[in-house]
Amino acid sequence: MKKPYISIIIPVKNGIHTIHHCLNGISKQTLFSQSEIIVIDSGSTDGTLEILRQYPVKVVTIPPEEFNHGATRNYGVSIANGELVVMTVQDAKPVNEYWLENMARHFKDPAVAGVCGQQVVPHHKNNNPHRWFRPQSEASIKTVQFTKDSFLKLSPYEQKEACGWDDVTAMYRKKILLEIPFKPVMFGEDMIWAKETLSLGYTLVYDTNARVEHHHHHYPDYTFRRVQVVWLFIYLTFGYIRSNPYTIRDYFLIVYRNIKWKAHPKWIIHNWSLIYYSSKAIKDFNKIVKQNKISELENKLAINIPQGKTSN
Repeated sequence: MKKPYISIIIPVKNGIHTIHHCLNGISKQTLFSQSEIIVIDSGSTDGTLEILRQYPVKVVTIPPEEFNHGATRNYGVSIANGELVVMTVQDAKPVNEYWLENMARHFKDPAVAGVCGQQVVPHHKNNNPHRWFRPQSEASIKTVQFTKDSFLKLSPYEQKEACGWDDVTAMYRKKILLEIPFKPVMFGEDMIWAKETLSLGYTLVYDTNARVEHHHHHYPDYTFRRVQVVWLFIYLTFGYIRSNPYTIRDYFLIVYRNIKWKAHPKWIIHNWSLIYYSSKAIKDFNKIVKQNKISELENKLAINIPQGKTSN
């Protein structure tokens, strides 16, 4: 068998409702014949493994307790045969057949270490219509590159913006992943990798032509914890603190948009709740920072960022 050009790595656990959509979308890619798919299953019990037997994929299994967002992906890289490595997830589906092609084209430039695409929310009645993908402009390509000194001179906000990486839709040069592996963390391994890679002078590309459909329904109680996890991670990684971005105007915009899009009234209450709990999470987090109780929150949320807060 000819050595694949692209290795696609998909961590999976109990993905029976989505994995077939993911794999069907990948199988339609223009570069599929040059690709291999490696699925890393961490204890599926719902019939996912039976579905995977229907596809030309390599399945490896690990104990559920060994799953780690960074370390598990590193394991996938270690057994990948491709020159390029793609990271995605079990419930993401390429928007069209050019997903792989749109990312792979950038690697003609030997300075490029990785390419990141874009997540979009499909127009489905069960998805929050306020999150549906409604583009206001054409897809874009942004190239990011710094010297080591110039990256460290960026403000925390500028570093965060440069490192908005996303392992739901990203392609890497394998030799760079072997040189700069993911940190063994349970959250944010992709953005940490982007920060380290940019600080070493490599080039990253953001190409929103490489889109995948991906959506999780967020409930209010989940939203509060999720927002705190995200901003704790960003603070520890970049040293950035976000002020509360929400005002009373945002509540009125929910009503206006709901009417404009002819959405069910239930989505007004739902999105009001999301704003409320997001705002509360940010305010509470900022108080914790001022009170110097970050370590207590780290323990509570079980977030471990090895390199700690960035100093500028």
